[in-house]
Amino acid sequence: MAFLFYVRLIALTAGTLVYLFLIALILGHRRPRLFERLLFFLALALLAIYGGGLLQINAEIQYGSPPQATQFLYHSLLALGILFIIPFVVQTHMQYVRQVRHGAISVWARGIAYALYLLPVFMLLYVSIETRTHFTWGAAGFLAAINRQFALVWVAAIIAGAFQLRIALTARESTERSVFWWLFASSCAIVLAWVLGPSVAFIEIAGALPGAILVRYSLRRNFLDFGAQRNLVYALSATVLALLYLAFVHRISGWLAPVFPPEATASVLLFVLVFLFEPLERAIGPALHRTLRERVDRWQRLAVDLQEEARHGDVAQLLAGAERRIRDEFSLASVRISVPRDPAQPPLESPGGLGHVARVPLKKGREEIGLLEAATTGSYLTGETTAALEFLAEQLPAMIDLCRLIEEKVRLERELAERERLAMLGQMAATVTHNLRNPLGAMKTVLQVQLENPDLPADVRQDCTLVLGEVERMSAKLTQLLHFAKPAVNGRRVGAAAIAGQVVALFRPDAERRGVRLELQAAAEDAPVQASEEALSEILSNLVVNAIEAQPEGGCVRVRLANGGSQLDIFVEDDGPGISPDARAKIFQPFFTTKASGTGLGLAIVARRVSEMGGTIACESPITEGRGTRVRVSLPIKAGNGPSEASVASERADPSLRSG
Repeated sequence: MAFLFYVRLIALTAGTLVYLFLIALILGHRRPRLFERLLFFLALALLAIYGGGLLQINAEIQYGSPPQATQFLYHSLLALGILFIIPFVVQTHMQYVRQVRHGAISVWARGIAYALYLLPVFMLLYVSIETRTHFTWGAAGFLAAINRQFALVWVAAIIAGAFQLRIALTARESTERSVFWWLFASSCAIVLAWVLGPSVAFIEIAGALPGAILVRYSLRRNFLDFGAQRNLVYALSATVLALLYLAFVHRISGWLAPVFPPEATASVLLFVLVFLFEPLERAIGPALHRTLRERVDRWQRLAVDLQEEARHGDVAQLLAGAERRIRDEFSLASVRISVPRDPAQPPLESPGGLGHVARVPLKKGREEIGLLEAATTGSYLTGETTAALEFLAEQLPAMIDLCRLIEEKVRLERELAERERLAMLGQMAATVTHNLRNPLGAMKTVLQVQLENPDLPADVRQDCTLVLGEVERMSAKLTQLLHFAKPAVNGRRVGAAAIAGQVVALFRPDAERRGVRLELQAAAEDAPVQASEEALSEILSNLVVNAIEAQPEGGCVRVRLANGGSQLDIFVEDDGPGISPDARAKIFQPFFTTKASGTGLGLAIVARRVSEMGGTIACESPITEGRGTRVRVSLPIKAGNGPSEASVASERADPSLRSG
């Protein structure tokens, strides 16, 4: 019996330390999920059982017959653990299936699981009836009667084993499968110890196994991310060792008390630790050095991977990949990298209000170019993780610069390839136009001659008129194709207001025939831009024609010029039905059109001419009450005092405008 007594003492001590260690791991890396909370309370219930049992056996060693207050304390701990073990076992395993594995749990199963929270009430009533006492927590006999219902632990082991077997059989990841096979084996050991064991000692040994398995896989495989923060693990390990050594000191002091004062024994044993520091450092120093080297290597591998990501030349993809990799590498709740930093953006917060948020600025020299924010799921970031984030924050600005350089290089290469393609297209278009215009011109001349014949039959005249219209339409499309393929020649300074006035005057009669008002709003002082008169006129003409054709009868088209100092903004607005988002994303692409007879080159020509002038173009639709479209062309203003191309053309037309 003395052997079983000391086996129980060792088993209860090990179980208490294991579940205390597991609780600390959960608290150190908790998440705002129900599963982690339930696992915490399940470990707490098991800690109450083992802690109560350890307190009981130590009280018996110390006092022989423990005082009433001590009996009440350990009976209360044991009762709480035993009463709540089944509900927490069922709920924890169900929430693991539901939240971690994203499996489905039927409504009736969830109902039964929640109903199990009433089990402690029924057990209290049952014990109260059995002992024929009143429902009074202060009665030590009543609590002892509850503790005799230790079969609840056996039932909990059977239920846990059923869940663990199902999860192990359906697990896809090797770590998860291994964990739950070991947990199933430990549950079977508890059941077998209950059936075969002569005392609760073997049940207590088997009951410590699930906690030991979870702790082992948390530290070795980072199961459930509980062992991600290694410094916390080392601190807990050192604390457990310190507790064990203090218990050893207390026990030795008790044994030597008849011949040596306990205080002197404790002082000697604690002073011995001073001589153990150097051997301990020699023993664990290489291991710590190896661990540190592994961490630094892992950080450097992560930096190298991000460097390779930067070579793809996509800053947005680099930042998104860095956020994902940092979050997964350090088991963080969320990571956000803001480049540049937006002061209006709310700061990152940890999920559920738990945990801690670290903010590390990204600096290039002394200039801050962005911010790295990382939120934990539970406790504060350890020094290891903080150092890693600072290391990566030092590397990221160089990666971003590299990414932008490659992005710019790729853009220039694409632009060069596009220019070469357009040059080839221009050459082809010029050849096609030249080869087709002459036959079309001859056909047009023949048809016009035939139409001048008064003796031409009516049906033939109608057919000739139709064919003549088609020939003219084909000729116009060939001309437009040639304009698209041919690059514009930017001349000297062009007065934009004068060109806009000419275009509006040219198309106003056509707009009036359609019942559309065409208005021009220009600043009093003209703004010269670096372009040819032909190119600017081509831009305005295409935009005005599109706006007029989009108008219902009675609508209005407004051409407005605004001098922004360094750039000239040209707005062409209409009151039409607007453009859908899908079409708006494609309207500047070549050969895209929503018109039955359109070529899809008008707005493509506009976009190309604007790009050749170093400007930008944007489309906004709808603009008011779900209708209307506004196209904005921004062109750089050409500084200088020389005559503009428009004024030179005016002087050539009217020599009296020249200065004396």
